[in-house]
Amino acid sequence: MSPAAVVNELEALFPPPSCPPSALAPQRLPGTSVESLAALQHVLQDNHKRWHIFLNDMKFHNHITHRALALYALGGSGSIIREFYTQDSQRQLPAVESPEAITLTNFVDHLGDGRYYKGYVDFFTREIDEKGTPAVLEEYIFSDRFQYQEGASNQPEMLSRFTASLLHALIHVGHGLEFGLKGMVVEGLALAAVQDVDGKDFYPSRFFVENGQVTTEADTAVFDVIARMVRDDDLKVKNVNALREFKQAVEDHAARIRGYVAQWTINMTKKGEIERKVEELIWLTSILYAIGGFDEVKGFTGEFFLMHMVTSSLFLPSLITSLTPGSQALLLRAYLVTVLTWWVARGPPVLNVKSFMASTSTRPSAPIFEGDDGSGFPNEHPNPFLPIIQSSILNPNDHLPKIQRSFAHFSTVYGNRRAGYHKGTELEGAELLDGSLFIRAALLTANYMREANTWSINGFF
Repeated sequence: MSPAAVVNELEALFPPPSCPPSALAPQRLPGTSVESLAALQHVLQDNHKRWHIFLNDMKFHNHITHRALALYALGGSGSIIREFYTQDSQRQLPAVESPEAITLTNFVDHLGDGRYYKGYVDFFTREIDEKGTPAVLEEYIFSDRFQYQEGASNQPEMLSRFTASLLHALIHVGHGLEFGLKGMVVEGLALAAVQDVDGKDFYPSRFFVENGQVTTEADTAVFDVIARMVRDDDLKVKNVNALREFKQAVEDHAARIRGYVAQWTINMTKKGEIERKVEELIWLTSILYAIGGFDEVKGFTGEFFLMHMVTSSLFLPSLITSLTPGSQALLLRAYLVTVLTWWVARGPPVLNVKSFMASTSTRPSAPIFEGDDGSGFPNEHPNPFLPIIQSSILNPNDHLPKIQRSFAHFSTVYGNRRAGYHKGTELEGAELLDGSLFIRAALLTANYMREANTWSINGFF
């Protein structure tokens, strides 16, 4: 391919970001400029050419594009985007050519093999060019054909791969749909293809029959489900190590967790149902991380694995815009299985809503502007999210701007929910929750990272 053709291909994969696909998807903060756009496109295109999707043989993920897009969305300058790319590039694996091209004939043969990442990138690029992103997602992630195939030694299990390993493929594709970037969708689908499953039959074949169907039962909220799991003393794991604990949760409790998830109702005959269920999941991931991480005596712990549950939920509004109703329901139910499995694997942490709401603050520890005696706003905090966002943009930890962007968006959409909004669910103290959850979580996270400077992987055992 000629240099000019390579440039044209990269520009087609990574054009200037488009507007978000829906009002529920994150909106951009002011600060976008010619400079920041040029920096973003350079990072996305250069990363696509130079680096593998895994940064080591343990299949830890390349987060370069995730940080760059978060900084761009938060209004970060071009120089900041470029500088963090320089830093992040120091620990990447170089891109390699696939041992052979991926076609429909050998698609399943090389799933889970990172050497074929480039082959899957090329394959999904062709498929999206021919069929469009929604059709490709439906076919390769949600269709029965690419879950289980009779006689196959290497089962596709593509939905399982899509949500595996802390949901990174889902996050990657979610970025592509939020920002209108075909290249991110292609990379995310290729990541799913070379990702290992979290456990054999994590979503067994019956899951697609039982959980992909529309229900008309009485409504069971996700807070009802988590409350029932809280009361289940058998949902425990031993404190072994961060990676083994998740495998143990899958081996010991996956079927039990799927049983709880099956109780969650998604009635697609109701107008606005999928948006309500997305909101339920956003509240859930936020309380598992924020309330689960809070102890009235010990303070707050920013847990690395539960943090990913929050940052992944940010992309649910964008993902559902490209799916059919059946696949929307299947995605949300599969997502809930993964989230609850991680919660169990991390302890599970206690959810003391009353203590959290009574003991945490909605105000920074120091005022941003100290008005003089003549001011009508002495010691006022004009908008506590603004300094939180500012500091996260400059923080060297690449996950901090992502989670703070998530909480800022959740506050924008759901921050006006009053206490009592969750009244009637089975979760103890749920009636006390209001939209301040998100600023409380953001402040706790900012303060924790200021002191600890890294996420905890110790869990809550």
